[in-house]
Amino acid sequence: MTIRKIAMPWAAAGERTYCLPTSFLLTMALGEAPEAIPAQFDVRGGHARAATKLDGGPVDRIVSRFAGAVRIARVHSARSSWHLRGQRNANFDALEQTSGVARTFLFEVAPGAAIGDLVRELAQLSRVSAASPNYVCVSPFELGVVRAAGAVDSAWAPHLMVRAPEALAHEPGDSAVLLGLVDSGVAPEHPELAGRLRAGLDTVHLASDAVSPGIRLLGEHSDYDHNPRDHFVGHGMACAGIMCGLGLQLAPGLAGDSQIIPLRALAAAQMPGHANPVGLGAISDLDAAVKLAVDLGSKIINMSFGTDDSALSPDSPKPHADVVKYAQEHGCILVAASGNNGQWTRYWPAAHPSVIAVGAVGEDGLPTSFTTRGDHVALCAPGERILSTGLTGYQNVTGTSFAAPFVAAACALLVARGARRAMPVDSACALKLLAESSQSFGTRPASGCGAGILDAAAALVALDAMIDRLRDGEETEDG
Repeated sequence: MTIRKIAMPWAAAGERTYCLPTSFLLTMALGEAPEAIPAQFDVRGGHARAATKLDGGPVDRIVSRFAGAVRIARVHSARSSWHLRGQRNANFDALEQTSGVARTFLFEVAPGAAIGDLVRELAQLSRVSAASPNYVCVSPFELGVVRAAGAVDSAWAPHLMVRAPEALAHEPGDSAVLLGLVDSGVAPEHPELAGRLRAGLDTVHLASDAVSPGIRLLGEHSDYDHNPRDHFVGHGMACAGIMCGLGLQLAPGLAGDSQIIPLRALAAAQMPGHANPVGLGAISDLDAAVKLAVDLGSKIINMSFGTDDSALSPDSPKPHADVVKYAQEHGCILVAASGNNGQWTRYWPAAHPSVIAVGAVGEDGLPTSFTTRGDHVALCAPGERILSTGLTGYQNVTGTSFAAPFVAAACALLVARGARRAMPVDSACALKLLAESSQSFGTRPASGCGAGILDAAAALVALDAMIDRLRDGEETEDG
């Protein structure tokens, strides 16, 4: 979901995507980023002080002219220095440098700064690779979460549609295959997730004065910590149950024995005109969570959030590009919801070429009226009235946010099956298998909805057949 109805005097003229009034993002060109700027995880934890200057040159002069005093920290921590409290800005490796994650900084400014004019000026500097407002997205995108749970028997219908029982009989999954869940957090004591959650992190940092009047932040929303608990939203819990629920009162999660690393990157917020709390996440917090998911060993990451491309400023860089590149270079499979506006458009991160974008079908197996379409959409999965876990008990949920976890879970089974047969499965391989084995939508045209409907069992059979062909060919050559 993209917030469009709140006035933003600090933003560029014509900006339609909500951005924070007190922060912006800047990525320096390769070789231009100063080493001494601390990582924000150290700053939030009280282990380092935010910097007040960046380059001692044109960047600082422009920032001072538009914003006055600032606080600066790196968005990301170095993979190799995570254990060095207070020094997590040290020793970024080559992939961190080339992808851009080592060179991205969060600037915090006082209210009233002209963020739009500031980032436009900074983007013109040769030593700056990208400058952008700190955009905010909301999950669920446009559709509300239906809190009341329906009949337990109905929980099986979506899983039967994607042939989950056959898939799990073919491949039960592997606890060594980790699914990163970048979302609103989880309720770790839920019985359906017992033994299925690894330790996680919370990257939410939204000061109360960093959002517009009318948006009320709920609960904890400003401290980086190791507690990814969600008290208010339940969005992440619905995704978690679809992937890894034990099946006590639900159909078992499609990821089987795989485990989840929960990353809380969406704060709880009460939005004008919304009856239920929603998850509200700044790009800086979401990107930090995605990188941490990769660094913690996630092989697959589910991203049920997005920013509408049509609402971005024409000059703004596409959100999440650096962390998507970083994850791809580490062999991580990224899965994202396509969006819920029912139009032919693009949401980021789903529209990045290396991300598997997932649309939604209803109980009839046809694309829903709300699913966002486009040439980038890879395939669809059930996304209407899905019974899954809630913060307590169970809930029915609707949206592409809940179609994406079916595909992420199927990817986890493919990775587990590949490991069982000594065959690495990367994103390109997973996408090919999922698309070529998908089920037909039927007779109604489904333009912009991808190859078809997820068939997890057929994808696993296709993987086995591919491995058999490769081995037969190798044996023939050896013979």
